[in-house]
Amino acid sequence: MRISLALPREALSIPVVRRVVGDSLRGLGVADECVADILVAASEACTNVIQHARATGDYEVTGRVDEDGCSLTVTDWGRGPRPAPRDPGVLSESGRGIRIMRALVDDLSIDSSPDRGTVVHLQKRLTWQDEAPVGSLERRLMHSAG
Repeated sequence: MRISLALPREALSIPVVRRVVGDSLRGLGVADECVADILVAASEACTNVIQHARATGDYEVTGRVDEDGCSLTVTDWGRGPRPAPRDPGVLSESGRGIRIMRALVDDLSIDSSPDRGTVVHLQKRLTWQDEAPVGSLERRLMHSAG
């Protein structure tokens, strides 16, 4: 499965991303806890776009689900991430997004330059519900092939 969204750099775009990605993953039968982790990480990446990208322009969210898991890419044409404060403190509202993303996904990479903007890659192995359509399809294919 692949998804591709081009979105305005506005806070109202984040619920759209959450809805499209969440409904797609749930429809495939991904476990709720796994979906929640991906949605929080994606929300953090999109929030960084809205807060730190250039004042004009859109951003893109692309995703892929395959046998290796879920891969999401959030791309903007902004100035890149600011260095996180050394110790933002427990009540700080800034500087924790990258740490949150890193804690929720298996692999996080950020490619940023002033000329090209920022690309955030999120990758997570998926866990499935017992009645997941994907698992059911795999079992049927294995049975018919054997």
